[in-house]
Amino acid sequence: MRFTKLALIASAVVLSACGGGDKSATTTDSATTATPPSTTTPATGTVAKAPATGKTWEVKMIGDGTTYKFEPADITIKAGDNVKWTVVSMAPHNVAFDPAEVPAAAKPQLTANMENQMSELTGPLLQNAGETYEISFANIPPGKYNYHCTPHLAMNMKGSITVQ
Repeated sequence: MRFTKLALIASAVVLSACGGGDKSATTTDSATTATPPSTTTPATGTVAKAPATGKTWEVKMIGDGTTYKFEPADITIKAGDNVKWTVVSMAPHNVAFDPAEVPAAAKPQLTANMENQMSELTGPLLQNAGETYEISFANIPPGKYNYHCTPHLAMNMKGSITVQ
């Protein structure tokens, strides 16, 4: 009796896993149908990346074994400008904003404008000299945005961007 119940349950599980028709045909059909890029507003609660419309500012990421810094450490830009960080020496480096310090009104757009995040408001680790990371400050409210290099935070590798 016990064996019959187990066999019945196992059969039901196998049949339910196999049931439902051929789902691969649905996937193939939707995958082969080209969908044009969306020009509509994103779903509620999400923000689309805003491309830079102004000047690109370059900040170098420098380390020499004792000193780690962004050069220049502090810059003032206009809303719509772009900031490009370039690894010069002593990688890995990244760009990270403390989520607790970023104003609530700016956080969704800054998040959308930061590609390839490792975690919230934290850009990827750049491993080699010459690698770059860029963030558009389009649609970012005016204010001061402090940032740091996560691997070298203890060595005071910090900077700030003031958006006018």
